[in-house]
Amino acid sequence: MKHRYLPLTEQDKKSMLSTIGISSVDELFNDIPEKVRFKGEYNIKSAKPETALMKELALMAGKNADLKMNISFLGAGVYDHYMPVIVDHVISRSEFYTAYTPYQPEISQGELQAIFEFQTMICELTGMDVANSSMYDGGTALAEAAMLSAGQTKRKKVLISSAVHPESRDVVKSYAKGQYIEVIEIPQKDGVTNLDALKELMNDEIAAVIVQYPNFFGRMEPMKELEEVIHSHKSMFVVSSNPLSLGVLTPPGKFGADIVVGDAQPFGIPAAFGGPHCGYFAVTSKLMRKVPGRLVGQTVDEEGRRGFVLTLQAREQHIRRDKATSNICSNQALNALAASVAMTAIGKKGVREMALANIQKAHYAKKVFKENGFELVFEGPSFNEFVVKLSKPVKEVNQNLIKKGIIGGYDLGRDYQELEQHMLVAVTELRTKEEIDTFVNELGDYHA
Repeated sequence: MKHRYLPLTEQDKKSMLSTIGISSVDELFNDIPEKVRFKGEYNIKSAKPETALMKELALMAGKNADLKMNISFLGAGVYDHYMPVIVDHVISRSEFYTAYTPYQPEISQGELQAIFEFQTMICELTGMDVANSSMYDGGTALAEAAMLSAGQTKRKKVLISSAVHPESRDVVKSYAKGQYIEVIEIPQKDGVTNLDALKELMNDEIAAVIVQYPNFFGRMEPMKELEEVIHSHKSMFVVSSNPLSLGVLTPPGKFGADIVVGDAQPFGIPAAFGGPHCGYFAVTSKLMRKVPGRLVGQTVDEEGRRGFVLTLQAREQHIRRDKATSNICSNQALNALAASVAMTAIGKKGVREMALANIQKAHYAKKVFKENGFELVFEGPSFNEFVVKLSKPVKEVNQNLIKKGIIGGYDLGRDYQELEQHMLVAVTELRTKEEIDTFVNELGDYHA
């Protein structure tokens, strides 16, 4: 036996073949015609010793432009934020790291309480009544919100702002196709949802209107005006929101949102090449029984001691399929725990200070860009992202920036034809004045 962690011996193999009544592994494939079987050698490298393999993989990994060795101004849904060191310490504990769904409350109190605290903090941030124990990510949470709205209103049309993240819009459309729901995009004007266009599109067939706050361009949507238009037709008001921004912005719940979703990645979850993340899903109390996934509740035992249990699971594994609200089969408990630990470590005051730092540093970056002759489009209040017009393709500019150790902003031309040569710049609390100044200086030759 060459490796203790690969315990299948030749004798094991013979025993298994004997049990099923054949003499070789090849006999397992007798039903496959000889003429279609692959007879050659796979075009892959030959096996290497473990030490040589680890060295090769380390060299390959070293080619990645990570956030430790590079200054990042890339956001667009995944952000470089402060992560308290305690996050990794807690989520690496075996009782959390290896835990599955906490079906047995008597042995899962720690995980259940962590999820309960996550739900509580999400409700406090969003201003909503109830939050579930997490979703896969922000995009799928938004799609689930659209499907819930259609089921609740018995309507088959959903309006979504073109200022919502492009990938999230695609996910919503994918979900909607299987449910025969029509998704119509509302155009943006000056970087926010076009209210006049919304009014023209609104009617009593619309199940929900979906907006993002702050939106994909970093802008603040006119939430009060949106709510009035949407609810006048008894449609659902669905908001996708960066939870960190809600440390300082008025929460969507205060504007009358019916469903608030988003991605908890800004709290304790590394960028990690785009995942895994942790979506959150919060609703008003009247929608509690329609929430996809699971809810953890607080109760007391026979002796009056506080305890935590799974209180509601409105998914098709647990209730009649025709009554289920979703086929979501799991949640992101470990990442929800990471977000909970981060929010707890940072604290209520710290979250507000962190959010303010994002606004202030982005404001400083805007000022420096203007002073250096750059045109900023979509002027107005924003959180930590804004749009800069360049004189050359963003892809070309970013290729030059990475050579200088700078990860540039998002190329908006990928998703918006009218925004070719426009860069979406993200400035988080981790960016220093010197880094911002260096970034603008390196972009000096590219102003439009």
